[in-house]
Amino acid sequence: MSGRNIFGRSKLVGLVLGVIAVTGPTLAADYTVSVEPSYPAEQAHDVYQPLLEYLSKATGQRFVLHYPSNYHLLWRDIRTNKPVDFAFEEAQFTDFRAQRFGFVPLARTVEPSVYALIAQPEVADRGVDALIGHQIVSMPSPSMGYALLVELFRNPITQPEVLSTAASWKDGVEMIFAGEADAAMVPLYIAQLYPNLVEMHNSRSLPGRAFSAANTVPEEVKTAVRDALLKLNDDESLYNVINEIGTTQFVPASADDYKGNQNMLRGFFGYTEPAAR
Repeated sequence: MSGRNIFGRSKLVGLVLGVIAVTGPTLAADYTVSVEPSYPAEQAHDVYQPLLEYLSKATGQRFVLHYPSNYHLLWRDIRTNKPVDFAFEEAQFTDFRAQRFGFVPLARTVEPSVYALIAQPEVADRGVDALIGHQIVSMPSPSMGYALLVELFRNPITQPEVLSTAASWKDGVEMIFAGEADAAMVPLYIAQLYPNLVEMHNSRSLPGRAFSAANTVPEEVKTAVRDALLKLNDDESLYNVINEIGTTQFVPASADDYKGNQNMLRGFFGYTEPAAR
């Protein structure tokens, strides 16, 4: 074989390998998933990584956790539409993203979002009004727990002192046991883990936390993610995946399910009314 032919074949092989190298990675893309900062960062990885790995396996795509360090940063990211591909959030944020930026709710937790104000029995016996001027712990504004506390204590003159120092919902409950707070506002599924505490008040029921997709995500990827979430509970071996995020099942969701819930964000720093259409 002549040196010229060898050189020509080498160029052809190199071209083929180059095409493979370029096109191979496009078979799977990286998609960011933003979640609420209701855990310490390391714990959040442990909670959500099994779900992201499941979605990667089910869809053939790659999913990366986007975790703002606190609710103030999350709220800033949402208001400024910081680029993320998916979000798993409560109703007020889900609606804000849907109405302002075209996010599409794909699936939600089957359980509605209900928050409970819990306390030791001797505190609960005195009633909710007795908490005025006392310390209630919640995750920072504008978390759902904080927003629902604002609804409960509407009079700015007669309000409790709201502590936002807890690193997680469970951490807030532990502050009750440590004597650092008189009560805590937590998701009902958290409250039910502590039968020795009393539910003083349960909030109104809201649509469950939703998994939403940005309008930049391809339709086939949205469909694949929705389908994967809806069948997550079918496989008993995946129980830990779904249990970690505090639900038993995902069900279909739509923007209409959440419409109007962004109004809960009124009164919080940075909120502006939507532009007239």
